[in-house]
Amino acid sequence: MAQRHMVTLKPDGKGRITLGKLLEGVSSVRVSVEQDGRIVLEPFQEIPQREAWLYENKEALDNVRTGLRHVAEGNTSYLGSFVEFEEDDKDIQ
Repeated sequence: MAQRHMVTLKPDGKGRITLGKLLEGVSSVRVSVEQDGRIVLEPFQEIPQREAWLYENKEALDNVRTGLRHVAEGNTSYLGSFVEFEEDDKDIQ
């Protein structure tokens, strides 16, 4: 079972609370009010549009996850040098 982290926060005079470090790395929060009055905050971390294709392509995402798992397990192979493909910095403007 996941460990829960609970804190008590008091609203300021305008009803605002500061979540501070609780939301590090979070770009937005979805708020829902349950029937019993509980307020639930669900943190989100958006990704750039140019990277969204990966999450929409199951096969590509599975391949990336497999590759990351192989690296974590130390299951890698040396494929050679890519030095022939390097560009001089002076050629890049």
